[in-house]
Amino acid sequence: MGITRITNTFKANREAGRKSLIIYISAGDPSLETTESLVKQLAICGVDIVELGVPFSDPVADGSVIQAANQRALEGGASLAKIIQMTSALRAEVDIPLVLMSYYNPLLQYGLDNLAVAMYNAGADGLIVPDLPLEESQLIREALRDYQLAVIPLVAPNTPVQRLSRIAAAASGFIYCVALTGVTGIRRDLSRGIKEYLNGVRAETDLPIGVGFGISTPEQAGVIAPFCDGIIMGSAVINTLHEEGQTAAINLVKKIRQAI
Repeated sequence: MGITRITNTFKANREAGRKSLIIYISAGDPSLETTESLVKQLAICGVDIVELGVPFSDPVADGSVIQAANQRALEGGASLAKIIQMTSALRAEVDIPLVLMSYYNPLLQYGLDNLAVAMYNAGADGLIVPDLPLEESQLIREALRDYQLAVIPLVAPNTPVQRLSRIAAAASGFIYCVALTGVTGIRRDLSRGIKEYLNGVRAETDLPIGVGFGISTPEQAGVIAPFCDGIIMGSAVINTLHEEGQTAAINLVKKIRQAI
């Protein structure tokens, strides 16, 4: 269903008066079996979209928590091909959108046309590529568009308005709004002016707006939720999973769901 599944998820939540909860996890940390089990539990406890992070040796947009998770996943043998295979198994059991998040190098090595076919056959719904600028994204957008798969772009507080408009015009699924400049990670404080920033993005697109990077607590999620369509969290969940285990990670997600 691809783009349609993502669109319907945001639409249903908006009509129900609730925000979408999007959780990023590093696929394969500590194992693909654990990831598969975690995704099933996330779907049960109210997560609306799961981002499956494809491990990469040089994740330039990510902070120390996700870098370490990437390394653990790579050491455990996780790969793009295995994650797509896992996505296919998950699709047989969960209905929520499943979005791959990967740096461009693994996708290029896999082959963009092959990627589009494999994602479609596996029941994936879209793709986020944090290190791929708009000017170099046409090939991957065309490959995925043929299979109705979303290519979800990132924008930041310092994205100029004219560039924001071009990015929004090429986007599908939703717009990923980076809450602050810098890398992913756990933050005590979020950048001031976030309401104005998100209002500016809203003025340029009719697509749903998801906000991520740095949202670390249910309280922070609750503060930002009124100004967007979806809250995206990753590092805090990954850190909890690593340090306290799967039950603690699920409990954190439940608190976030309640907060928004």
